[in-house]
Amino acid sequence: MRELEIVGVRVEMPTNQPLVLLRELEGTRYLPIWVGAIEASAIAFAQQGTIAPRPPTHALMASLIEALGDELTEVRIVDVRDGVFFAELAFAGGAVVDARPSDSIALALRTGVRVVCAEDVLDVAGFAQTPDEDEEVAKFREFLDHVDPEDFEKP
Repeated sequence: MRELEIVGVRVEMPTNQPLVLLRELEGTRYLPIWVGAIEASAIAFAQQGTIAPRPPTHALMASLIEALGDELTEVRIVDVRDGVFFAELAFAGGAVVDARPSDSIALALRTGVRVVCAEDVLDVAGFAQTPDEDEEVAKFREFLDHVDPEDFEKP
């Protein structure tokens, strides 16, 4: 398993489909995962540290885990089949729960746990950055500095 950094969320053009971009910490590969608009907003809110007046779903999940006396230890992206990614939530008590990567990433951001990915998933779906892509990633980071979670809501 390789540890990943959550770079952020963006909207891919021309499809207008949101995606979350992850990068391996000790390597050069990036992993784009297309997500829904609601999940993109949840990830962006969590990444920005936005506090809602009432707990959104992923904050509720984090509170439930704590209230039940367990602890999320890591999020694992374990498979990709036909372009669909699969993740697991690993708990201190030994439980492992199947989950969507988008929900898992939003929960990881709210709980501060690491996100890891199976090497074979990175081999299939990851890409290594070229010098031209360095500029794209710099633009992406600039975009993240000026995006609001509401930007992902459908009109």
